[in-house]
Amino acid sequence: MSENETILELVKVSKQFGGIQAVENFDFKVEKGALHCLIGPNGAGKTTVFKLITGLYPVSSGRVKFKGRDITGMSASKRARNGLSIKMQVPGVFEDLTLRENIRIAAGNYVGAASLDEETERLIKMVKLDSLGNPPVRNMSHGQQQWLEIAMALASNPELLLLDEPAAGMGPEETAFTAELVKELNAQGLTILFIDHDMDFVRSIAKEVTVMHYGKKFAEGTVDEISNHAGVKQIYLGNV
Repeated sequence: MSENETILELVKVSKQFGGIQAVENFDFKVEKGALHCLIGPNGAGKTTVFKLITGLYPVSSGRVKFKGRDITGMSASKRARNGLSIKMQVPGVFEDLTLRENIRIAAGNYVGAASLDEETERLIKMVKLDSLGNPPVRNMSHGQQQWLEIAMALASNPELLLLDEPAAGMGPEETAFTAELVKELNAQGLTILFIDHDMDFVRSIAKEVTVMHYGKKFAEGTVDEISNHAGVKQIYLGNV
């Protein structure tokens, strides 16, 4: 796959829940190597799109393509094994287990027992938690739990990582750390698509931004273009 090739494409994707049209005729592309952000007001359809991409929801109509292949009918687990991974907004970690036990559970799905210790340490170092020792997850801060779950999402060695509000609930220092972590993972060649509401965070890391409104694409461009877009200011930035 060349550097400017599309890694993910949604073609006229729609999703209905009963009489509610959550996503409507959504066309969307992510290029290989991108650090792409999806923003929009609450209820715009962003998390629904993530679940359609990963197969957690079936599409009502349209197609989902990954690495040029139509994966619309592919199961979520098969999509994960083909290079798609997601970290949801609320950490899905096992609080009664330790840091390393959580990583081992995730990594154990993808490597054999002989490589498990080495892979666990690699993943912990990738998210810079190796200085913590091996605390019970319940004793880790909110930010540390978020970074742990990013490590767990990386266990499948994804080609595309989806992050749903990776800095949600964090203070300034944790948010800055998260921004640097995401940029470093992207610099290592990982394509990243993320949702966030914090425009300062979005400006600090995003290369491309797509804006959703009422389940449709409303605008798309660079961070500067989106920040200065009059319509986006009206629907999303409060006319600031």
